[in-house]
Amino acid sequence: MDISIIVPVVERYDDLNKLYSEFSSAFDKLGKSYEFIFVIDGEFNDAYHVLQNLKVENPSIKIIKLSRNHGESVALSIGLEIARGEYLFTLASYFQVEPETVSAVWEGLNEGCDLVLTRRCPRIDSRMNRLQSFIFHWLIQKMTATHFHDISCGLRGMKRKVFEEINLYGDLHRFIPILADKYGFRIKEIKAKQRKEDIALRLVRLGSYPRRLLDILTVFFITKFTMKPLRFFGLIGMTLFGVGGVISVYLSLYKILGMGGIADRPLLLIGVLLMVLGIQTLSIGLIGEIIIFTHAKSVKEYNIDEFLTRDDQRDTLLKRENNIDAILRGDHRMGSRI
Repeated sequence: MDISIIVPVVERYDDLNKLYSEFSSAFDKLGKSYEFIFVIDGEFNDAYHVLQNLKVENPSIKIIKLSRNHGESVALSIGLEIARGEYLFTLASYFQVEPETVSAVWEGLNEGCDLVLTRRCPRIDSRMNRLQSFIFHWLIQKMTATHFHDISCGLRGMKRKVFEEINLYGDLHRFIPILADKYGFRIKEIKAKQRKEDIALRLVRLGSYPRRLLDILTVFFITKFTMKPLRFFGLIGMTLFGVGGVISVYLSLYKILGMGGIADRPLLLIGVLLMVLGIQTLSIGLIGEIIIFTHAKSVKEYNIDEFLTRDDQRDTLLKRENNIDAILRGDHRMGSRI
């Protein structure tokens, strides 16, 4: 199987028959073998019945019905796990971009990119949608030092090795490009014409905004401080302790110099509280460092693209291997695959 297309049906969906018809025609033009994998959350029984009828005419379609709602990250993970394709595509269950974009994504993968994203450009949907998207991506760009403009667009293409390296959980499906960038994969973002079906105003619940902000903070932490938590918590702890220390020194001098009493001053409690919070925050960082140290051999935060070694007086080029530890130990039997 050359290509596996995973379609999570988790939030909303359009005419799935039309969606499959248009995008399967686009994949037909690539001249490659492919499979569609639909992963459906528990509440979408109507979509399940539609796909059952669709499968009668297209036996190659795979359908996975979850017992309850698990979200897009779980749906994508399940679909990607059972996918047989060398190349993996993700596709939204509703119309976002024109199907012709598939060929541009495929071309980007053939040019050597590990992950190709699509960017809806120009945006023709409502100003409110564009404003929300701008703020969301501006925060991501500032906090992760990336340059992506539309990571929420569902159409993506990637090589299998990308999925094998990144871990999806919670709502991190939106941040696949950020996680891939962390490992040094070659990523390309291409423009795609937005569909008219995607122009409707989308108002998210007020509770979604704090969750999105927490997701951004999560990605910021795991991309910057996964292997060095003390730098994150230590900086915060030292700042709190320093401010509290300055307050305490000031009050101590105030008392020593006989300028007045400090027992009934709220500033004393604030200074002591900041110092205690600083020590506790610093301790969290130290505990994190201990955990990282004890699991350092099993934690992999890098991606090896090529490995040059010498095997029986012959130069051998080793492409990416999952078990890179075997290479580093000197197990040159892996060098037989060039």
